[in-house]
Amino acid sequence: MADIQIERAHILGLPKARKIAFQWAEQAEEKFDMACTYEEGQSGDQVSFIRSGVNGTLTVTADRFELNAKLGFLLSAFKEKIEAEIASNLDRLMAENQAT
Repeated sequence: MADIQIERAHILGLPKARKIAFQWAEQAEEKFDMACTYEEGQSGDQVSFIRSGVNGTLTVTADRFELNAKLGFLLSAFKEKIEAEIASNLDRLMAENQAT
């Protein structure tokens, strides 16, 4: 099994960060057939995601995104590509929301 860890600091605050996390979860469900659950907390939220061969969490706070995922054996061979795609999607969503 391979692990993916991605961290991004931001200055968006929790309301905008939540919006990004919701968008990320929607895209993960549509594009990668993930099952996502969203749990709101007082100081941060957590998106849990799972599908065959991968599971993990995206933790959202007022100043940070932290994604942790575990890839199964078959997807481990594609770790770098999967990690780059996830990071690119998160970076794009952050950039779009910093402009607004």
